[in-house]
Amino acid sequence: MRLSSLIAIILTFVAAAVISLIAASFSVTLIEENSEIGVRDALDENALTWAEVEADGLQVTLTGIAPTEAVRFQALSAAGTVVDAARVIDQMEVEAQSAIAPPRFSIEILRNDSGLSVIGLIPASTDRAAVIERFTSLVGAAGVADLLETADYPVPDGWNEALSFALSAMRDLPRAKVSVAAGRVAITAITDSADAKQRLEARLKRLSTPGVQLITEISAPRPVITPFTLRFQIDEDGARFDACSADTDEARTKILAAAAKAGVTGIPRCTVGLGVPSPKWATAVELSINALAKLGGGSITFADADITLLAKPDTPQRDFDTAVGELETALPDVFALTPILPETPNPSAGIDEFIATLSPEGQVQLRGRVSGEALRDLSESYAKARFGTDKVYSASRVVDDLPADWSTRVLAGIEALSKLSNGYVNVTAENVEVHGNTGNADASNEIATLLVGRLGDGQEFDVDVTYQEKLDPVAGLPTPDECVAEIGELLKIGQINFEPGSATIDASALGTMDDIAAVLKRCNDLRLEIQGYTDSQGRAEMNIALSQSRAESVLNELRARRVRTGTFTAKGYGEENPIASNKTEEGRVANRRIEFRLIRPDTVDAPSQTTLESIAETGDTGSDGSEGEPSTDNETTESTPDEQN
Repeated sequence: MRLSSLIAIILTFVAAAVISLIAASFSVTLIEENSEIGVRDALDENALTWAEVEADGLQVTLTGIAPTEAVRFQALSAAGTVVDAARVIDQMEVEAQSAIAPPRFSIEILRNDSGLSVIGLIPASTDRAAVIERFTSLVGAAGVADLLETADYPVPDGWNEALSFALSAMRDLPRAKVSVAAGRVAITAITDSADAKQRLEARLKRLSTPGVQLITEISAPRPVITPFTLRFQIDEDGARFDACSADTDEARTKILAAAAKAGVTGIPRCTVGLGVPSPKWATAVELSINALAKLGGGSITFADADITLLAKPDTPQRDFDTAVGELETALPDVFALTPILPETPNPSAGIDEFIATLSPEGQVQLRGRVSGEALRDLSESYAKARFGTDKVYSASRVVDDLPADWSTRVLAGIEALSKLSNGYVNVTAENVEVHGNTGNADASNEIATLLVGRLGDGQEFDVDVTYQEKLDPVAGLPTPDECVAEIGELLKIGQINFEPGSATIDASALGTMDDIAAVLKRCNDLRLEIQGYTDSQGRAEMNIALSQSRAESVLNELRARRVRTGTFTAKGYGEENPIASNKTEEGRVANRRIEFRLIRPDTVDAPSQTTLESIAETGDTGSDGSEGEPSTDNETTESTPDEQN
């Protein structure tokens, strides 16, 4: 073969190889581009734009940071719909997840007569031993079931305040369930009576602290009402209840709806109690109120199943007969109706009456007519037993021909008066009127029940009693903040001074101590720290000792005035927490003081700048030396004009 032919063959094979390589390279590039474009389109369609795509031959590499593991898997799945999953190289990362959210800290406290159990989760920083010790002090070690668990997470806002309040409240909750969470305390409790319920709610309200939501559900057994009494009347002053009783909440709603239709405004008080004579009580009351409204005035009185309808004296006989007939027909069988249409009174006739008055100061005066010496002595003795021997003045006189039941009416009137804070009772042959003010929200109901029981069926009486919260021995109590504020006002007027160089209270300050004691006697369950402070003159140890002694002297003076000080403490802080500069005489005088600080459940033992304080005390250790240096002439400092005053 010639050389030229061989070279031609070789060149042909080389050209074919080059063409094949170019075609293969073009094919690979085309596959890469198509794969990359297809995968990117699939990711975009699934809103996975964070992922990056890079094709290398037949392999497709995914990179980027996925928000979650699930989203990363979604990107792999989307790529697998375009190219074979075996060709997909996963180089994606997942964002670091935020720290695990802390658990919800909470405690459930259950207490009854058999002991106390506490279950829940508390922060590890909470002093668990101190919490259990508080519970143990209430029920004893054998009665506490400790089921608490701890978790090492930050304490949420409001947790310490809520726990502190719950621990303080538990001593007043012998039968209760208390749920504690950060910033929230829910109390479910049972009390022995309605009065106990009211006292407990008032105390919990006083103990509550700002920033803690208090939710209470306090229940009390229903009172037994004997006789089961209701009295409703319509006169020139409008429609009103003198007494209202119901056996269920539904019955009360029904009765109040009938009263509103008859002209009663507002929401009258109606006691739900036990002792109802018939389950159809509300129906009978509704029918009777409607009948009275049709007559335009008078009164309707229920004593168990006995009903007395007293019409106005000027009611037409025909209207009276129609209303009575309709009511008798509609009443349930168990109820008995006594209708009365009084005669129009003769204004020229004389009126026999007995009047008893009770002043706001507690003084009682008896005047008017009695049926004999025995009744005069009996009424006076009865009033003294009710109001006090030294508070009763009798000016009644003996008159013949009084009604046979006069003594019963007089004694019932005195007993009704004893349920008021101030007012009067007017007893006549036809009526017993009770007027006045009271701090007992149920007084009107109690007086009406009393008069129904004492006077008997069909007897007329009027009860016009006004409830005033300021007279309520529970609701009228000042709050701790109000008590401390009142003490502050007293200290602005009169200073608590001491004899020079001693802890003996100066005679000029005893009047101020009397006034402070009077305030504290009205403030039940008040937790106070009596704090003593000095200026910076003298040694710190001496100042601490003197301030402690003076604080204790104030505490002892309060005890001598029969103030309950079981929740009070006395502490001397010496020269700590000055309220003025110790470089001037005026400042040192201001720093020598007694403060009354209200202790709240979340209060620590450090002195506070926001407490009430007395104006300057007299005599204190120290001289004109610089702050913190020993005194060189105590007597001279204590005899300054400021301290002598």
